[in-house]
Amino acid sequence: MATAHPPAPFAIAPLAPPRKQARPWLAWCLKRPLLALALALLAGCGSTTPPAGVTAVTPFSLERYQGRWYEIARLDHAFERGMTDVSAFYTPQADGSVRVVNRGFHPKQNRWSEAVGKALFTGTPTTGSLKVSFFGPFYGGYHVAALDPDYRWALVLGPDTSYAWILARDKTLPPDTQAAIVQRAQALGVNTEAFIWVTHTRTDPADAR
Repeated sequence: MATAHPPAPFAIAPLAPPRKQARPWLAWCLKRPLLALALALLAGCGSTTPPAGVTAVTPFSLERYQGRWYEIARLDHAFERGMTDVSAFYTPQADGSVRVVNRGFHPKQNRWSEAVGKALFTGTPTTGSLKVSFFGPFYGGYHVAALDPDYRWALVLGPDTSYAWILARDKTLPPDTQAAIVQRAQALGVNTEAFIWVTHTRTDPADAR
């Protein structure tokens, strides 16, 4: 993260054996002080609000949105750089929050990475606008800007249009559907020419268990 990046829907950390930590987010901050500072600054700058001119999808159903989504395309940022086979799994919790599990593969390092976070609705749960945290008190915006009526694909934006993801229930999209989503993203101000198209050729570790 050369520039200040908010916590993103697809922030992913290396898979490692669990360790007991009273304050895991604090340990993370101590190891990455500059990044933690950037996240803190962004958290204080209203980074959980949608980008200008973007309205989150309403009505929105978490019950229909839950489950696994595959990352079809993204704009480049350090927290996902070079990764393939990226997916996210959303699980509603009893307290109204959403458990987020992101997973992806590092080809150069030949290993899977995973991050577990929490999402909260920023307003009514019938509007697809949430804030997501993977780093303790630091939250970043997660805004469903466009959504298939059957919940087969979604266009998600962060706090500004430099954070954008195309997600789908399947590992690929029909060409005409993909082109239509790209057109919608472009209309919202996303630099669609910079999209990185994610490959999915490996078996997710969760599926192999």
